[in-house]
Amino acid sequence: MKIAVVLGTRPEIIKMAPIIDEIIQRGIDLTLIHTGQHYDKEMSDNFFRDLEIPAPNYNIRVGSGSHGKQTGLMMKGIEEVLMDEKPDIVLVQGDTNAVLAGALVASKLHIAVGHVEAGLRSFDMTMPEEINRMACDVTSTMYFIPTEESAINLLAEGYSRKNLFITGNTVVDACFRHLEIAKKRGFEEESLASLNIDNMDNILTLTMHRAENVDDKNRVSNIIGALKELKEMNIIFPIHPRTKKTLQDFGLFDELNDLSHVHIIKPVGYLDFLQLTSKSTLILTDSGGLQEEAITLNVPALTLRYNTERPETVTAGGNILVGSDKDAILENAEKILNDKEFADKMRNAPNPYGQGNSAKLTVDAIKDYYEKGLLNITAPEDIMTSFKRKMALIKEDMTVGDFEKKNNALIHMVFDGDKMRFPADDLNIKEMCVTYDEYE
Repeated sequence: MKIAVVLGTRPEIIKMAPIIDEIIQRGIDLTLIHTGQHYDKEMSDNFFRDLEIPAPNYNIRVGSGSHGKQTGLMMKGIEEVLMDEKPDIVLVQGDTNAVLAGALVASKLHIAVGHVEAGLRSFDMTMPEEINRMACDVTSTMYFIPTEESAINLLAEGYSRKNLFITGNTVVDACFRHLEIAKKRGFEEESLASLNIDNMDNILTLTMHRAENVDDKNRVSNIIGALKELKEMNIIFPIHPRTKKTLQDFGLFDELNDLSHVHIIKPVGYLDFLQLTSKSTLILTDSGGLQEEAITLNVPALTLRYNTERPETVTAGGNILVGSDKDAILENAEKILNDKEFADKMRNAPNPYGQGNSAKLTVDAIKDYYEKGLLNITAPEDIMTSFKRKMALIKEDMTVGDFEKKNNALIHMVFDGDKMRFPADDLNIKEMCVTYDEYE
């Protein structure tokens, strides 16, 4: 069996590292393809070395550019590699342009696509990430899903439960794996070492890069207004170059930089940043991935967004959406700082993304599909079977598997009277409402 992995950005490399480990440890043939959309030295040689994973077999070096140009160049390069390597499955992770390019190319070459972190939905079609993740799911053969809630998103869109695997999120595996590497190295960034993080109290780590925040003067002014009043916190802000430029254009950068409790530093490497967040009292962010890392590291998060494709973190109680509302930011930050019961509840929120065995479950599922011949994509040879789509309230004591066998059916959705449930084979559906296809 040969597995190809397409990587494009730092978060993809971070989250796929545990799966790459698992593939290598099992002796499975691996082809690593880096799109090179982040083309500086850290994003290539050094970053792979820092995370103790192999350098890519291929680097397409597309560089930056518009969405269309970047995706098109990626597709061209990935297609050439896949036609030469002929893998059994191509794994993509998340919602970047690399994910879209890899999934489209592989599916058109009739190569199975495995989408790691499938099923996330913000329901905000103005976000390019939402378009990427939805388009990737259309082309996929296997869906590796972080939570039951994300699985239900896919069921509601008509995907077969037979192809859905709730594996947890590799962010948990990655945090545990990479924090150990980071601790061995210590802080390497001069800006962090000079701040003496280990002796700081009440650290607030801030990240802010999304256009809906930094390109909107009113929103970013409200956020800065909240930061001004959080004087009891040591705010550490590794600032994105684009964010810095926008703040300068708005005339807000100097105002923020002059605050004695705000430490604006250059962007730091992932391993140093992971140590910083693990030592934080609070994380204030508009990042998607950082919402996952925060709940994994037991650090309360306030998210500077009005929606999130990680709603499980909010439901679990480790994350609160505050948008750019100054009052909401201040109210919740001060409660985390001054109300121990409230803060402990956020810190001890159950992690919806699993216990750190996502990589193993993912590769187990791929191996099983390969051995059963389910990764082979060929044109159908049988005439399509007709079916009727039905809904029923189940009165008998039976499982999903029992019902499907008895009725020659495939269950899509299950409602237990309170919430939607994932239709696992062994789920007892007595007194539950199900929707299903009954085949003739």
